[in-house]
Amino acid sequence: MTWTSVKFDWNHTRAFLVTAEEGTLSAAAKALGLTQPTLSRQVAALEAEMGITLFERVGQRLVLTESGVELLEHARLMGNAAMHFSLAASGQSQKIEGSVTLSVGELDAIFRLPKIIAKLRQEEPGIDIEVIVTNEPSDLKRREADIAIRSFRPTQNDLIAKKLGEETIWLYGTEDYLSRLPPISKASDLTQLQIIGFDRSNNVSDILNQQGWNLSKQNFRLITSFQMLQLQLCKEGLGVIFFPEDMGDKDPSLVRAFEHLGPAMQLPIWLVCHQELRTNLRVRRVFDFIADELSQAV
Repeated sequence: MTWTSVKFDWNHTRAFLVTAEEGTLSAAAKALGLTQPTLSRQVAALEAEMGITLFERVGQRLVLTESGVELLEHARLMGNAAMHFSLAASGQSQKIEGSVTLSVGELDAIFRLPKIIAKLRQEEPGIDIEVIVTNEPSDLKRREADIAIRSFRPTQNDLIAKKLGEETIWLYGTEDYLSRLPPISKASDLTQLQIIGFDRSNNVSDILNQQGWNLSKQNFRLITSFQMLQLQLCKEGLGVIFFPEDMGDKDPSLVRAFEHLGPAMQLPIWLVCHQELRTNLRVRRVFDFIADELSQAV
């Protein structure tokens, strides 16, 4: 390989890649933790190094030129290679001090993680913890997080997953709301029930209808993906919610709905990290600590 033929700066290429992915300089600058003028200078420097124009401005957005489109896939390959390099280097770290990023859902963040993190901070004060709260799966392969708690098993071969158990999900509501419903003797009687749903897809109703329920879109007239708002709407007597047993049973304002019908579903709890990070002492310590504590909590 003729190394002298490589005449561009990787940081400039990274600036181009993230700007192309994000669509605006402001969004790209935020993603990289840079100022917008700095990012703009890096993109301009790459254009000067390569002798081509990569972007054209259309309104508030940047649009790739033909040259930019042709180079973008190469930049993506470089970005993935840099990500793998970083993962491999992180995996070799044997320092117990440092930062570990967790990706967790809203309910875990509110009801389960605070006590676990408090105990972890007592035992490992040298480890800094960052928590990303999202109900969407973070991309561990792209280092959006080091460790994630998920309700499904990942399929990628380079991710390590440990099943911590099963969480039992019931429908919960207030006594007042449930007392206003007609008698329910079997699941198919739930035609007048209002369930505060996550979205307008039929995924949940399809699963429950296969178990003998009789749900339609009329049962889901309040929708929000924000689970803490679901909880507060439920407490206002506007319907019932799907809620984990270990959380719902501790709330005195909630009762299990239609307990004679059994739980609505069982969901697995998986703890996941990238396999290269399992050789990182602090990530392994946090992974094992959360696994032990969370398996006792559910």
